[in-house]
Amino acid sequence: MIRIALVGDIGSGKSYLGKLFKYPTFNADKAVSEIYKKDLNCFKKIKKTLPKFFNSFPIKKKELINAILFNKKNIKKISKIVHPLVRKKMINFINTNKNKKFVILDVPLFLENKLEKKSDIIIFVQSNKLEINKRLKTRKNFNIKILKKLKTLQLPLKTKKKRAEFIIKNDFKKKSVKKEITKILKLI
Repeated sequence: MIRIALVGDIGSGKSYLGKLFKYPTFNADKAVSEIYKKDLNCFKKIKKTLPKFFNSFPIKKKELINAILFNKKNIKKISKIVHPLVRKKMINFINTNKNKKFVILDVPLFLENKLEKKSDIIIFVQSNKLEINKRLKTRKNFNIKILKKLKTLQLPLKTKKKRAEFIIKNDFKKKSVKKEITKILKLI
């Protein structure tokens, strides 16, 4: 099995590309969302760590936003609790799909959390900044302050790009992006 990790800016289209590969895809953002909705132990740990922001299970996005906006250190406190759970889900996903030719890892902090193995193929998803901003503004619960705080957790885009074996220029047009994906899969 070959692990293909998609890295890039927030809103660059990593999840969109992940679906186009047509191979099993681990989406860390979906895993986090599922943890917030279904993991009572996670809720208890977060509530114990930040009691004045979280009232009842499941964890609500509004409560997360308020905690992060109140103090930028809170994002790291939440991450310390959530990231090991996401890592565990990713390992389970990889083990479940170990007989597949490829698995796609759509993990925004893949490089930052040192999840990379030597045999991994890193693909940097490059998108037009204006297009990214336009798309982000249409997301539910979009908040520019939260976006800026999330970016502080990420490596610079130049670093991610340098560490990638391939670059896909995402113009958000299915035909051209699929063509680039097909080209890469033939080279691997």
